[in-house]
Amino acid sequence: MQVREFSRGRFYFIAESLGPGDLLGGQNPRAVLRRTRQCPAAQRGESEAAPGAPSLPQKGQRLLTEEHVAGDIWRPAAGVFTIARVTMATHFSKDQEERIKCVKGDLFSCPQTDSLAHCISEDCRMGAGIAVLFKKKFGGVQELLDQQKKTGEVAVLQREDRYIYYLITKKKVSHKPTYENMRKSLEAMKAHCLNNGVTDISMPRIGCGLDRLDWNKVSAILGEVFEDTDIKITVYTL
Repeated sequence: MQVREFSRGRFYFIAESLGPGDLLGGQNPRAVLRRTRQCPAAQRGESEAAPGAPSLPQKGQRLLTEEHVAGDIWRPAAGVFTIARVTMATHFSKDQEERIKCVKGDLFSCPQTDSLAHCISEDCRMGAGIAVLFKKKFGGVQELLDQQKKTGEVAVLQREDRYIYYLITKKKVSHKPTYENMRKSLEAMKAHCLNNGVTDISMPRIGCGLDRLDWNKVSAILGEVFEDTDIKITVYTL
């Protein structure tokens, strides 16, 4: 199997070439799409293509969504298979846009029925950024510590009829989180939501303040984790 990479605008695509003996039909097309990633050149708005890569979409051409790709027939032809049509995996599909929306405003002005989420470290040291406001508003530091959650997990407080999620994305407050730990913590939060009937979550741009993660990458992970649920997420920015 050969991988060919190219970019358009700020999106970076991977097209795969398969030999006659390679079978893609048994794979989930969405799993193939998740191999898509971003690169600095693409983020700069440059348009570059690796030798032999499929033609880039023309300006104004509509790119297919995951649903379209999932309906395509994937098979090698003449000894080589190439993906002629691509999708922007880091861009929310229509369903994702309806489920995940970004708004400007105060996070704590969200509906009182919404659960809340933000990121902290294992040591629960909430001394900077929006974590300070969470600690002041909801307290419960010792309760969080007693849960003994590790990196990649989620600690939870219940306040009245809603849950407050503390995504544990790093060991110490001085550390920086990884995207993999962010994904694991979001998966843990999703599991709790599904088990407890949570349908709405409000959050800041998690991991993208003092932790300095890239929101484009975090939002892509967020969309992937919650894509098969009916949970609605509202992301607040000031």
